[in-house]
Amino acid sequence: MRPRNAVEFIGQAHLLGPGKPLNRALESGHLHSMIFWGPPGTGKTTLARMLADACRADYIALSAVMAGVKDVRAAVEQAKKRRTEADVGTVLFLDEVHRFNKSQQDAFLPFVEDGTLTFIGATTENPSFELNNALLSRARTYILRPLEAADIRRIIDAALTDSERGLGARHIELADTLRDRLAGAADGDARRALNFLELGADLAAPMDGGEVISEATVGEVISGGVRRFDKHGELFYDQISALHKSVRGSSPDGALYWLARMLDGGCDPLYIARRVVRMASEDIGNADPRGLAVALDAWDVQERLGSPEGELAIAQAVVYLACAPKSNAVYTAFGEAMADARQYGSLEVPLPLRNAPTKLMKGLGYGREYRYAHDEPDAYAAGENYLPEAMPPKTYYHPVARGLEIKIAEKLAELRARDEVARKQTTKPK
Repeated sequence: MRPRNAVEFIGQAHLLGPGKPLNRALESGHLHSMIFWGPPGTGKTTLARMLADACRADYIALSAVMAGVKDVRAAVEQAKKRRTEADVGTVLFLDEVHRFNKSQQDAFLPFVEDGTLTFIGATTENPSFELNNALLSRARTYILRPLEAADIRRIIDAALTDSERGLGARHIELADTLRDRLAGAADGDARRALNFLELGADLAAPMDGGEVISEATVGEVISGGVRRFDKHGELFYDQISALHKSVRGSSPDGALYWLARMLDGGCDPLYIARRVVRMASEDIGNADPRGLAVALDAWDVQERLGSPEGELAIAQAVVYLACAPKSNAVYTAFGEAMADARQYGSLEVPLPLRNAPTKLMKGLGYGREYRYAHDEPDAYAAGENYLPEAMPPKTYYHPVARGLEIKIAEKLAELRARDEVARKQTTKPK
């Protein structure tokens, strides 16, 4: 059922619609090197074949999973021969191009540059991260989107009625509701939808000169299927980013949805639990210190009990953090302190703050004039400086006016006022 032309191709209207870039290439027969980036089953390989046919070029298909530089060189030699003998161009299609390392990608660049071949690469990974700049600069990137359920339904309908390449000759009956169910279960992947349909046809029961795919058969075929989720790819990071931002944005519904998406896609719950702990410190902080304890407890439950009990505990933590007051004051303060630690280098620890376990150290002044806070009024040594003497005064932590940090801000303001008074007293002329 692979489409043979733009009329049969379903989806990707932003690339193949009237006046769109790939539509113009198909109509004109003039190609340029390009990279197709999109999830599985969206038409990357099919588009490459269609484009090669449109410009009457030889088509060489390689997979970066199996091929190496030797195979690329053989393709280049074949392209040179065809160009010399028959004045025919060559399209080199490299599937999973992100699997090639930098040196492998560099191997065919000169031949793309001199027009020996037109390169079309396909990848499910973000080209910005996986392909080198030299290749990206010589090829235009086109993004293919997951197919809509309505598009996949059209593909299923076509396969059921096509007597030449589909199942039309078998007169298979499949209810509209079950066709929609298959389309939804395919999750934007046309290849998966056709695989589901083929499995269903294999299990179809005879009925009045034809066959029927029952509801039970459809349920059996799609059982165990998971939504698109790449444990090492961009979709992985997109979804954890969406979860984190939903928590930060105080949306428990959004947070629960993205948590469910990741778990449904096969993400390790322990990875999510670790990231939830990060959210508790980065985005809730001291506005509600209980958030960190809730996140750690959820992690502990997942480790002790596993799923599904642990997943429910993670969901509880995610909802709690989404609803909690927000503060990134500690996160910001820590970042500023780290920047100063790098900027100022190895400044000496002030003598009063040093440990003095030996006579030698005490003789050198370690710990001298240290003010033991518990011996001071309210257990606070007003005016004391705890930063290196060579550093200017710094205030990293600025509590926000939310949650517990309201009280923390009030307390710090009081202590800093006492510091100011104490320092003025110590600097008064005698």
